[in-house]
Amino acid sequence: MSAQPRPPTSRPMPEAEFRSLYRRLREQALDGTDHGRGALGRLTPERVVAAAEVRCGRTVSLAAPIETRPGPDNPQPASHEMTAPAHREADAHGLRFALDRFAMNVHGDADSHLDALCHVMFDGELYGGVPASSVTPDGAGALTLDLVRDGIVGRGVLLDIPRLRGVPWLDPGDYVTADDLVAAETAQGVTVGAGDLLFVRVGHRRRRRSLGAWNAAQARAGLHPEAMHFLAERRVAVLGSDGNNDTAPSVVTEVPFPVHVLAMNAMGLHLMDYLDFEELVPACEQLGRWHFLCVVAPLRLPAATGSPVNPIAVL
Repeated sequence: MSAQPRPPTSRPMPEAEFRSLYRRLREQALDGTDHGRGALGRLTPERVVAAAEVRCGRTVSLAAPIETRPGPDNPQPASHEMTAPAHREADAHGLRFALDRFAMNVHGDADSHLDALCHVMFDGELYGGVPASSVTPDGAGALTLDLVRDGIVGRGVLLDIPRLRGVPWLDPGDYVTADDLVAAETAQGVTVGAGDLLFVRVGHRRRRRSLGAWNAAQARAGLHPEAMHFLAERRVAVLGSDGNNDTAPSVVTEVPFPVHVLAMNAMGLHLMDYLDFEELVPACEQLGRWHFLCVVAPLRLPAATGSPVNPIAVL
């Protein structure tokens, strides 16, 4: 596979141009299939049944292990502490329990997580025009994680952009275009369709393991905002990446997370950030198929803006 050139350096997208794109995608998203769940309304029972095309029964986690040590991209790591047994108590006669406590910053730049639709506020609104004031210090009052309390189950499709370009990963600051997504479909013999869970690999995890962690808040590969046209046209239900989905630095002046704004606030798409596809890629290559049943089961946190998540691909 010969290396493909990266897209030309993007000119900055003026804020006015971004807002025009935002309005078009928002209007296109309000297509009558919402049912109060955003793009998840496209995951009909019929599409879930059709997705259950399991051939070999292999399961692959799409999450990275949660990290408890600080790093350049994880200054506030998760904390995990043992609360029992006390010193030497484990050797005592009779019944004892091992107990622990866990806490994390859900929306960090290292751990795999799902964003609820209440996560992104833009111009004082959430998705669908819900007032951003519905999010209070006591929790979110609308579009919360409770929307996915029954999980997300559907057809997952992985598009591997570094594989398309013949490189191990996309460098920080690089971006994925709509043309990249179409070309990856052709190269991998798969087509993204309505209700799919679309996963876009940029190679973030492989680069991190090869070169070490860096400040991903300042520099990372992701999707170009105009690539969201592809997702709107294909009517996908969920978007996930092994990065943050957004490129940094942002290509949009005055809007630091344009893909988050477009996907969640305009289109009602739940996002999954910082997943891990490094075990899934060789499994897909071995089987010669890049689609699979995918099961996502966030925690039951009714007023939360997101959750750690461990999506499972069933091949």
